[in-house]
Amino acid sequence: MSQTFRMPEGGLIDRAKPVTFKFNGVRYNGFEGDTLASALLANGVHFVGRSFKYHRPRGILGAGAEEANAMVQLREGARTEPNVRAGQIDLFDGLTAASQNCWPSLNFDLQSVNNLFKRLLPAGFYYKTFKWPLSMWLTYEHVIRNAAGMGKSAVKKDPDRYERMNAFCDVLVAGGGPAGLMAALTAARAGARVILAEETAAFGGHLKGRRYRIVGRSAMDWVRETIAELDGMANVTLLPRTTVASYYDHNMLVLNQHTGDHLPTAAGDTPRQKVWKVWATEVVLATGSIERPMVFGNNDRPGIMLASAAQAYVNQFAVKPGCCTVVFTNNDSGYEAAVDLFNAGIEVAAIVDNRHERSAAADAAEGVGIEILNGHVVYNATGSKRVTGAEVMALDYEGETLTGEHRTIACDFLCMAGGWTPSVHLFSQSRGKTLWDEGLAAFLPGESFQRERSAGACRGSMGLASCLRDGAAAGLDAVKAAGFGSASSVEAPVADDHGPGALRAMWKVPLPPHTHLKQFVDFQNDVAATDIELAAREGYRSVEHTKRYTTLGMGTDQGKTSNINGLAILAGALGKPIPDVGHTTFRPPYTAITFGAIAGQERGHHFAPTRRTPLHDWHAENGAPFVPAGYWLRAQYYLRDGEGMWDAIYRETVNVRTNVGLCDVSPLGKIDIQGKDAAEFLNRIYINGFAKLAVGKARYGVMLREDGVVFDDGTTSRLGENHFMMTTTTAKAAAVLQHMEYLLDVVWPELDVHIVSVTEEWCGIAVAGPKSRELLSRITDIDMSNDAFEFMGVREGQIADVPGRIYRISFSGELAYEVGVPADWGRHVWETLMAKGEDLGVQPYGMEAMGILRIEKGHVTGGELNGRTSAGDLGFGGMLSSKKPFIGQRSLSKPAMTDPERKMLVGLKSVDGKSRIPRGGQLVESPGAQLPMEMHGEVTANCYSPNLKEFIGLGIVKRGPERHGERLWAVSPITNQCVEVEICSPHMFDPEGERLRG
Repeated sequence: MSQTFRMPEGGLIDRAKPVTFKFNGVRYNGFEGDTLASALLANGVHFVGRSFKYHRPRGILGAGAEEANAMVQLREGARTEPNVRAGQIDLFDGLTAASQNCWPSLNFDLQSVNNLFKRLLPAGFYYKTFKWPLSMWLTYEHVIRNAAGMGKSAVKKDPDRYERMNAFCDVLVAGGGPAGLMAALTAARAGARVILAEETAAFGGHLKGRRYRIVGRSAMDWVRETIAELDGMANVTLLPRTTVASYYDHNMLVLNQHTGDHLPTAAGDTPRQKVWKVWATEVVLATGSIERPMVFGNNDRPGIMLASAAQAYVNQFAVKPGCCTVVFTNNDSGYEAAVDLFNAGIEVAAIVDNRHERSAAADAAEGVGIEILNGHVVYNATGSKRVTGAEVMALDYEGETLTGEHRTIACDFLCMAGGWTPSVHLFSQSRGKTLWDEGLAAFLPGESFQRERSAGACRGSMGLASCLRDGAAAGLDAVKAAGFGSASSVEAPVADDHGPGALRAMWKVPLPPHTHLKQFVDFQNDVAATDIELAAREGYRSVEHTKRYTTLGMGTDQGKTSNINGLAILAGALGKPIPDVGHTTFRPPYTAITFGAIAGQERGHHFAPTRRTPLHDWHAENGAPFVPAGYWLRAQYYLRDGEGMWDAIYRETVNVRTNVGLCDVSPLGKIDIQGKDAAEFLNRIYINGFAKLAVGKARYGVMLREDGVVFDDGTTSRLGENHFMMTTTTAKAAAVLQHMEYLLDVVWPELDVHIVSVTEEWCGIAVAGPKSRELLSRITDIDMSNDAFEFMGVREGQIADVPGRIYRISFSGELAYEVGVPADWGRHVWETLMAKGEDLGVQPYGMEAMGILRIEKGHVTGGELNGRTSAGDLGFGGMLSSKKPFIGQRSLSKPAMTDPERKMLVGLKSVDGKSRIPRGGQLVESPGAQLPMEMHGEVTANCYSPNLKEFIGLGIVKRGPERHGERLWAVSPITNQCVEVEICSPHMFDPEGERLRG
């Protein structure tokens, strides 16, 4: 199709490079430099989508990140992406996009019937409607979920590549408009390392869509010269198509760079997107501002757009949004837009200004013959799938009511200029405090929390000349704060100063009596002014509560155009000043980031490192499937011919109790601790004492978090006066090491202690069972007799002719040892044990058998360490030292920790002996009791014990140790199981521990 609304000349597009694209299956033409939105408008397409709840027709509202209406489904197949703003899609040849949230087509959408019943579907209607009968909730939920959402995610594997980048700089400048360019130029000339990020393809910010002049010539000429200078500096990194999305502690910011989204496919070495983590010494926020819409009847019709967007389409893209327009404004920006549109050959039927006072900006508009209606408002837009006219009436200021005769002004698009909202999102994310500015009717950056400063329109400097001066000052301040004390200021160039002038904020236009029109505040979520007022009447007085009740400012939009209008309407309904109501939390990211970019190359096999033990190949050769344990792969069980999985698991479990078994325990964390204060350090981090632990002995220890909750457990052995070897759980090995490093570096730097992880250096083999001593005696020169090698002892010597250590510790409750040898010798020692123990019935056993053995003995298996249990809850209360301080000790005296109703560790047995206890099941008195029923506890581990020949488990139960012999029901709605259980001691096998010390 021909570009009917393309202007014959002008704009920043490349007319020598035509582009063909498809929208809703129809082929259109555009040029390189277009966005999808500008190309659609060039072809006369305004109606591009349907709204979220009412499925009303929606068109193009903005020209960039502020777009709340024109959200499209981009590309097809595995590369399809939902909810992409049409104004942020750079056009490329072959681009395919489609409308979303409509069926069977955009023009005929069955769910648009919702609009007929809009008065019955206010905010929160689903909370009030879908409550009865209770049995129908699952049906309601299914229907609601199918109706909710906008676009559709890809169901095929993403074929594109994404990358991550870590960077450091002296000054990061967020925003490539006039203020950002001046800040970057000032810092760069001082010699600072500068990163300048701009979210669009070209630098210049709003200058690209205006006819401003700097130093007497086109502002864009100045932009090109400035970028050329910055690009020629080795200390400057320019990042176009890059959004500064998130601001975190210590001046770490996340940037999302669209390196390949403007290409048909990100081929070769080009990733589709790249996420930068930037650590900046100083930050300059030059993020600009967003024009606010006006809140009047049917203000969401296709063809109604922001005045600044209409200017951008005319000046940057050489596109006429229509033939005839009405500009509705409350500040001087509307006049500037009207003149630009008129000069582009568009008829401006009228400028409707709610201010009674004539503005000086009216001179230029009147000079070209544009009618100006001061003291008037547009209260309704006519039309359906395209605006056809603006209904206008005079405004009585005193009563805030409409007066006089109604007038309809014909137009095919309508521009709104409701004032400017500074983009304080990143400032707010940095934990800075905003302040209300009555003149701009907006929140501005106040006191900073981190090393940053705002410049330009995001700080309230709305004129071009003031933006340039502001940017230069911010750049100088940043570079001096970064340590460049000799930096000198850069004089801002002379520029025409354009500003919005005096503003008369109008948060919603009054309606004629007995008129019921939808006045939309949040276009993306279909939130109208009446929804916000309803929320206030129903008691939602906090702006955060109102947000959740109405969905105001939620979704990908995050309130960019709706925030100020919405909170002001709420303030009016509550009778409070706007600053007292405040604004909602600006959460990262500023605009949506694809999951692919967040994951980077860490997907598939690269999602997490896969760690294999020194014995991995032997396990694989002997038929073992593997299960992940932390980052490690561990053998699950070992199949023999004719066996099923459970046959193998039960065989291995019984063999440990009757003969001897070998288990690969290499993944257990191993931390080597040395230094003259090593014993004191262990004393402080464990709940029990380690200062008097003898050399050659091991001790079981438990660590707490600061809040008194169990953090990790394991054994620590004393190898020398100042030398210890700590063993942690597999999953917590890295966390424990990080915890210890923090304590030594930050909390107790005076301690002479050195730690290093040696997990990978050692192969660990558990040798367990009544014949384990005899087996080890055959391969080592260490005296294995009970008198010479007592329980919890540690010995060093030759093991299968390899130097190593043997620890007499047990995971299974049997006579058992752990053998530690250098990793490269692990397979040799394992195979020697298997060969030497053949006549003793030696067999390997995997994770499943180990779990059963632990449950039989009441050893915590992991499910009990749920982030809520204390040492006393798990039966470790007797280990708590009263003679020394330790981490978490003070928290144990809190009332919650001493509550007699706390859930504590117990054993569980199936009453009928035949039913498996459901893991994760809730323990209740009667499964048939009326809901909600009291939950007495939960099941944390379960199994069938081939040694006890019954189904058993572990759980945590209120007052557990007092309730042995009591019966409860384990209920799991997930597995639809209900099993009666008896509470018992967790030590269900060999409760006296005689086998352990035999």
